[in-house]
Amino acid sequence: MRAALYRILWVIVLVSSLLTFGTLSFRAIEGWSYFDGFYMTLMTLTTVGYGEVHPLSFGGRVVASALMLGGVATVFISIGILIDILIKLELADYFGRKRRQHMIETLSGHYIVCGAGRVGRSVVHELRRSGAHVLLIDNDEQRLRPFIQDRVPTLLADATRDETLKCARIEYAKGLVAAISSDAENVYVTLSAHVLNPNLIISARASDEQATEKLKRAGASTVFTPYTFIGHRLAQSMLRPHVVTFLDIASAFSGSGDLQVETEQLQISSQSPLCNRTLEEARVHQTYGLIVLALKKAGGSMLFNPDGHTRVEDGDVLIAMGKKEQLKRIGEELKVV
Repeated sequence: MRAALYRILWVIVLVSSLLTFGTLSFRAIEGWSYFDGFYMTLMTLTTVGYGEVHPLSFGGRVVASALMLGGVATVFISIGILIDILIKLELADYFGRKRRQHMIETLSGHYIVCGAGRVGRSVVHELRRSGAHVLLIDNDEQRLRPFIQDRVPTLLADATRDETLKCARIEYAKGLVAAISSDAENVYVTLSAHVLNPNLIISARASDEQATEKLKRAGASTVFTPYTFIGHRLAQSMLRPHVVTFLDIASAFSGSGDLQVETEQLQISSQSPLCNRTLEEARVHQTYGLIVLALKKAGGSMLFNPDGHTRVEDGDVLIAMGKKEQLKRIGEELKVV
């Protein structure tokens, strides 16, 4: 796009130079006023053919001849440049749409974010920072444009329509975030998504606390009210500033920190060597340097700070804290999800 602007600027400079050259030449050779010189130059370059403003001397005809040749050359060059730019932009847009369509058609295990407002943008940024595949849906092209330029799969469509969610391959998605500014639309999206994929993890935002229960009944696993959440965080930052700072670092919310640790959930499968072993036998802390904060049993109960005699079973989820490379290593070696 920048190269196209430079080429258009080059055409403007060329035309302006010819106009300036002709105006000053007629002024110097014929003694005309600047306006008469400009008018004669403009007529010559555009080949209008109204006739000479004043009779021309030999020197004036030489200038007019040069302007005629320069004008014709400039017109052809300008037309060629503009056509080339239009073709390239059209082809780039066509292949860009094809590439985005291909990216969407191959998505699996991805997260769908509905709404490209401030909350939706933050969600996309955090998911991508964690290495997750994301598809963003919004009905405003202006809000999607920065993500398109950043090669994020996007859909310009109404997220409340079932056809849109199907195009987003919701049956293969891992989760969905309803981050539209309208609570009613978030309820509709949540309900449609839950019907199309009952196993989908759905998180939703609610501007009004009264919409929280409706979103949960529609199928949302988690509902956040931004203003309540921010109020809680601000109060905690006053009462327990060091705790809030540590939690930000542990959740990678701040994006930086001296500790460089993260908190992750590790789902245990039947093929994992951890399955049917106690935490003491598994030696998670000694081998991988991880701190097991909690264990969510397959039945739904949550054990905080489980002791070494706690047995890990198929379907359990370990909530552990450690360095990113340590969490990645245990995931690869022990076949946890």
